[in-house]
Amino acid sequence: MFKWLFLIILIIPALEIGILIWSGNIIGPLWVILLIITTGAIGAWLAKREGMETIRDFQDSLQRGNPPRHTLLDGACILVGGAVLLTPGFITDAIGFLLLFPVTRHPIKKVVMKAIEKGMSNGTITIHRR
Repeated sequence: MFKWLFLIILIIPALEIGILIWSGNIIGPLWVILLIITTGAIGAWLAKREGMETIRDFQDSLQRGNPPRHTLLDGACILVGGAVLLTPGFITDAIGFLLLFPVTRHPIKKVVMKAIEKGMSNGTITIHRR
């Protein structure tokens, strides 16, 4: 797990720099800077909107007495998506938007839930309750 994380931390920034340089040569540095600022602003707005909706869903679940399982995972996806959208780069922007849009977030949540369930069944993930 940590081996993959280490590789991602090394490879993604290197790819981002290469793509930013390449796109700067194609469309010009000013347009690249404007794209970075625009995607950051749109991402922040979208993260706020989706985050507020998730908070409302969380509160509704609690008022109805239902466990807020899926809204907690939604919140985590929105938090990560918003954070990576604020970092400059087109790869992280794509990942961020995938995590923020509910349509694309749903399949990602399924994969994460399966990984969590697998980790719980083989003992690598433990959940402690009070």
